[in-house]
Amino acid sequence: MPLSFLAGVYGMNFDREAGNMPELGWRHGYLFFWVLTAIVVMGLFLWMRRKRWL
Repeated sequence: MPLSFLAGVYGMNFDREAGNMPELGWRHGYLFFWVLTAIVVMGLFLWMRRKRWL
């Protein structure tokens, strides 16, 4: 569910000039998104391993 939320938010069309999503104008905004996604995936993986679901 967290990854679906991230993909849903970043999959929308936003107007950078309106300032509603400033990270779209960041130099490393795309990298920021993928690093955040990797952190969420690793967090979920470790949490599931600790719960012994995997």
